[in-house]
Amino acid sequence: MPTLYDVPLTTLSGQSTSLADYKGKVMLIVNVASKCGLTPQYTPLEALYQRYKDRGLVVLGFPANDFAGQEPGTDEEIAKFCSTEYPVTFPLFSKTSVVKGEGQNPVYYELTTAQPDAITDPASTWRSGLESFASKHGFPPPTQPPDVLWNFEKFLVGRDGSILARFAPDMPPDDHRIVAAIEQALAASPHATPAIKE
Repeated sequence: MPTLYDVPLTTLSGQSTSLADYKGKVMLIVNVASKCGLTPQYTPLEALYQRYKDRGLVVLGFPANDFAGQEPGTDEEIAKFCSTEYPVTFPLFSKTSVVKGEGQNPVYYELTTAQPDAITDPASTWRSGLESFASKHGFPPPTQPPDVLWNFEKFLVGRDGSILARFAPDMPPDDHRIVAAIEQALAASPHATPAIKE
């Protein structure tokens, strides 16, 4: 049965690869964009990577232009942006699509199927804000679960490849719930699946 590790991928620099390179690591998979109000999340994502990479965490960025055209650049332009505006050292993949449909990256099919709902702050008004934004600017309305809602949605994958948790786009990467889930996943053995609490 195919797993996340089996999906063929391409790096931002054009090299063929797959998530098999990260077997045994905890992965935080994020769909990123250069022209989004959430783009400053690159900074805490890099901080998380630096803080935990020696313990086995890898942050993986998937640039996508699915939401309001907020990742319009080529792979080369994205690479330049991510080396100058928000200097990140975690791995980035070639621009892709994360929403359901013929062009959806199979990684995101697996992620959203396993975790159809994101953990979010109960007081969040993010979805209603997106609805207003879309209506005002003539964009399609926000997607519905299990689809990815917007840029910077975060999926946590355990050392054994199990998809442990999904966090809403507006939940900052350094939110205590995300940090606690990462630490719990890092502490688990490769063959034990920790239960992530909302």
